[in-house]
This record gives sequence, structure tokens and C-alpha cells, in this order.
Amino acid sequence: MKVLVTGASGFLGGHLVDRCLAEGHQVRALVRATSDVSRLRALDGVELVHGSLEDADSLRRAVAGVDVVHHSAARVVDFGTRAQFWRANVAGTEQLLHAARRAGAHRFVFVSSPSALMRVKDGDRFDIDESTPYPDRFLNLYSETKAAAERRVLAAGAPDFGTVALRPRGIWGPRDHSGFLPRLVAGMRAGRLPDLAAGKRVEVSLCHCDNAVAACLRAAAAPAERVGGRAYFIADRERTDLWAFLARLAGMFGGLPPTRPIPPPVRDALAAAVDHLWKLPPLRARVAPPLTRYTVALLTRSTTYDTGAAARDFGYTPQTDQETGLRQLAAWVESAGGPEAFVRAVR
Repeated sequence: MKVLVTGASGFLGGHLVDRCLAEGHQVRALVRATSDVSRLRALDGVELVHGSLEDADSLRRAVAGVDVVHHSAARVVDFGTRAQFWRANVAGTEQLLHAARRAGAHRFVFVSSPSALMRVKDGDRFDIDESTPYPDRFLNLYSETKAAAERRVLAAGAPDFGTVALRPRGIWGPRDHSGFLPRLVAGMRAGRLPDLAAGKRVEVSLCHCDNAVAACLRAAAAPAERVGGRAYFIADRERTDLWAFLARLAGMFGGLPPTRPIPPPVRDALAAAVDHLWKLPPLRARVAPPLTRYTVALLTRSTTYDTGAAARDFGYTPQTDQETGLRQLAAWVESAGGPEAFVRAVR
């Protein structure tokens, strides 16, 4: 098939490109003029289209003759105005949807997020499935706009244009320079990541990049009547003790395990104060906050996902287990120049 990948110069998108090529697909990548495309240029068989989700002409070029769209590009940083998030995550997705359908694509795979279902106030939740509704209030603009984009993707489906949304949780693995894992490792290497859970055991689902990519390709190939207009949770097989996992990463990459607990009332008050302060336009538009309620929720709530629907409808099974993934990560960090190079981009 002829496949378009957005976000191809990034972490998950780059792995999607590799896997599509390995399976014999023709690959086209939509990339910004400012993106580092040196790795993509070195791959045999990748066609680059320079443009953006806001540029209708570039979208028409990107989707021409394409069978499948894998849409992984998004604004995922923890700062920005509502207009910035809406333009990148919602309006951009809508424009790509319309362009792909007009061009005759038959499948649109949207990389969504479980964050689209996170409530402002919630406790530990285990084995969440797809019956979980969208919340009335969202923790942040990322969650809100991913939910809005997901709903538009699912509503756009038609018999000749199958749309599906995948919700991988906490994607991790080699070649990640700016996601949640290198950020946490950077904090531990600097000795400034406290124990936000204050000793509480936090069990979570994570998703190795290999498993997220496998889900994307399986969803793209599944019969439309099975997956069209549906969303699916995607996760590793393991249920992970998050803070023990972070302590292990600290040992692997020269950091200090989080040991300084912050009492939850103090932690929550600080996060609320930062969220309020970051409503000021100069900060909100350009500066990453040191702590947010969203970050606290991710690191202190036990949250695991049931991937049974994905297994049933398109045969999803995790391909890479956590131990193999950690060995891959360590090997890549070493090849990239060691832990210092791994976390340099997040500073």
C-alpha cells in the first residue's frame, strides 16, 4: 500500500516509517521545513513532502494517491494557548481528514491518547476499557484537544473511508529525545525529581513503541466493518510499578532515584498554583511549567487499560516485553553517546 505518516521526523512517527518500509509499503512523510529529516533522507524509499497540517496545498500533495494515513503528529508539550493546541490538534486533524477522504484514501489511523479520557478529579482505576465516556471537564488543553480530535476522526468514518483511533499509554523506547521518559531521566540525573507519590505504589500501563506501531499497522489492515469508527486502548502486557520502574532507570542511566517525598496536600497546592500562574499569556504561550495537575495525575494515579477489544477486533498482541524493551533502550542510549546525549534535548 501507499502510506502517509505525519510526525515522521519524531519518535513514534519515525518508528512507523521504519515498520511500514519493512513490510514493503511505499511511504510518504509530511514534514515541516524546520524538522530534522536527516534520518528520513537516509532511508531508501521514503518520499518527503514539506508542509504542515495548516497548509492545505501541502496536504493535497501529501495525500495524493495514498491508501492509508497514519496521523501521529500532535502538539504534546505542556504549555501553549488554546488557539495553539486547537490549531495543531483539532483543526489540523480535520483538514487532514478531509484531504485524505477527497483523495480516495480508504483508512485513517489516528494516534490518540488515554489522556482524552482523564478526569480532573479521579482516583486509581484499573483495567479501563472503551466503555469509559469522555469527561465533562479536562485536566489540560492537550487532553481536551486530543478528545475533540478523536471524536472528529471517529465521526468522519464511512464505508469507503474507515477511521480508527488508537490510545497508546506512555509510549517509550529507543530514539525518544523529548518524551516523558527522557524528561524523567533528566530530572533524576539532575537530582531534582522528588517522590510525588509520597511512597504510594502507583501501577500503570505503558506502551513500548514497537507495540504502538504494531497496533497501527494491524488497525490499518483490519476489515473496516470491524474497526471503523472505533477507539482502542493499546498497552504493553505488563502492569508497571511506576516509581520502581523510575528507580531502575535511574540506576541504568546515572541518576538518583526519587526519594524526597512531597506531602500530597503540598504537592497538589503547588500544582494548582502553577496551573493558575500559567494562565498568564507570557508564560502560557512559551514556557514549560515546572509542575502541573496533569503531571501529578500521570505520576500518582494508578491507571491501567484493558486491550481486549484491540485483540478481538484486529489481533493486537504486545510484541515487545518490558525486559526486551529496556535492553533495546540501553543499547540505543549507549550508541547515541550515553545518558548525557539521551537527555540533552529536553533541557
